[in-house]
Amino acid sequence: MKIVYDPEKDILQISFTEVLVEETTQIAPGLVLDYDENGAVIGLELRKASKKMSNPYSFAYSVGPADENKHQPKVTDSD
Repeated sequence: MKIVYDPEKDILQISFTEVLVEETTQIAPGLVLDYDENGAVIGLELRKASKKMSNPYSFAYSVGPADENKHQPKVTDSD
């Protein structure tokens, strides 16, 4: 995984793999997902990151169990 913050463009990019991006889709204002040739999400881009994060220069990374009690919004299938 690779995380890059470009302060000049105020864009935070997270790449999950080094596979080539075949398609991108803006799923919400300022939130873009990257897909590989099989339609799998391989990255995301957060535009105007400094407005949406407390500090785009810093992040916490940990390994352990996911928080299954975290509130999850209702997901609707677009098909």
